Amino acid sequence: MSVAAHSSRVLRGAWCALLTFTLCSLVGCALGPDYDRPDFATPVSWRTGTADAGAPSEGWWRMFHDPALESLVEEALANNTDLAAAMARVDQARAMLGIARAAQLPTASVAGSAGRSESSLRGTSNVPASMRIGELYQLQGQLAFELDLWGKYRRATEAARASLLASDAAREIVRLAVISGTILSYFDLLSYDQQLAVSRRTYKTRLNAEELRRVRFESGLTAELDYRQSQVETATAEASIYALEISVAQAENALAMLAGRSPAEIIGGAVARGVPLDKLSVPAEVPAGLPSELLERRPDVWEAEMNLASATARIGVAKAAYFPSISLTGLFGWTSRQLDELLTEPAKTWTISGSIFQTLFDAGRIGYNVEAAEAQQRMYLAVYQGAVHNAFREVQDALIANRKVRERVNTLTRQLEALRRSLMLAQQRYDSGYSNFLEVLDAERSLFQGEMNYAAALRDQLAAVVNVCRAVGGGWQTEPYPAGNETAPAQASTQ
Repeated sequence: MSVAAHSSRVLRGAWCALLTFTLCSLVGCALGPDYDRPDFATPVSWRTGTADAGAPSEGWWRMFHDPALESLVEEALANNTDLAAAMARVDQARAMLGIARAAQLPTASVAGSAGRSESSLRGTSNVPASMRIGELYQLQGQLAFELDLWGKYRRATEAARASLLASDAAREIVRLAVISGTILSYFDLLSYDQQLAVSRRTYKTRLNAEELRRVRFESGLTAELDYRQSQVETATAEASIYALEISVAQAENALAMLAGRSPAEIIGGAVARGVPLDKLSVPAEVPAGLPSELLERRPDVWEAEMNLASATARIGVAKAAYFPSISLTGLFGWTSRQLDELLTEPAKTWTISGSIFQTLFDAGRIGYNVEAAEAQQRMYLAVYQGAVHNAFREVQDALIANRKVRERVNTLTRQLEALRRSLMLAQQRYDSGYSNFLEVLDAERSLFQGEMNYAAALRDQLAAVVNVCRAVGGGWQTEPYPAGNETAPAQASTQ
């Protein structure tokens, strides 16, 4: 039999032995509890009169039909630094899962060495002069594997898989925050724009009125009080302009920051506007989906559940330390003093060995590790329960606020019409001499405040829609686990 054929047979035998032990390891028991989602008494529907049918879809920010807003959201999704960091954490968790999976499989390595040495003729060993200078060549391959009889590495893989899903959910939390934050900041900017336009228009009107009062006062037609009160109202409108200009600049900077723009663009750039605030499309219905779907849609709930699943699996990792670890090693290679004889039958060497390690005394360290893992699992259970409770509260709050803000806008619309009519009538009465200037001032103040309140209410109405979409998970996927992960953590222990 040739050396190559014999070597191949030995390698096949070693591989078969390791494969047999690997299969035995894979079908072995797995210590610790299997993950099972906790039960909750979830409602079958939202509170009557607060939710519409349907479910939000991906790209839900397009429901406002504003190209400038859509462009800002896309820019933020592409360039936001917080989102980039969250994506990097997902990649890190994916790599950690690969490391955990690799621990379940044998490791193979190959090593070669060549050396030339000269021994002393005056040393303690009697080396013949003919063998004083020697050479040694080695070529060896090694297979090593630790049997996972107690499921330590399978539980570690299960925990790493759940951690990956938690990282992906955390990324979705950041993504949803970036989208909603960009939309809300844009609505803030449009609201400030509208309020600034009201302030400038009011200031111009009051400035003209002030000039008229000055002429009438100097002509002796009216008292000085009317003129001075007109000055006060003009200054009030002017002061509001400066305050709103600050708010506009800060809102633009916030949007530029969310969009991931450079410092130069933040300082010198401008944020494009699209549809004015009072012309924006407000969805007639805000879908909320079914309450039972909330546990799958909310990324914070999903993250909390995956952290719970990971902590549950790590209990098994901790308990496996109670039992011995068994390792197998297979080595095959050649060792020769002559390079041309390295791959010959006499130079062949191989070893198959096994080892077992069992801790006898560690001052209770393993037990404490198990207690710590169980305590961490209880902690994540409480966090998950709190996340579920908070999710339902936020959704119901957002749905109620959405309905009530719509009603408030309708009321303020009627109020604004009445205020404009009141100012016109007050001006007519004053010009006709039937009333004093205080009625006109009161009507002007009321109209100015009403217009400012109306602009703020329009922003609140749009923000309420955003808050509903954010509370139900936005346009997040409806599948509880991402594509490519065909099993939930509850079944991951069999992987």
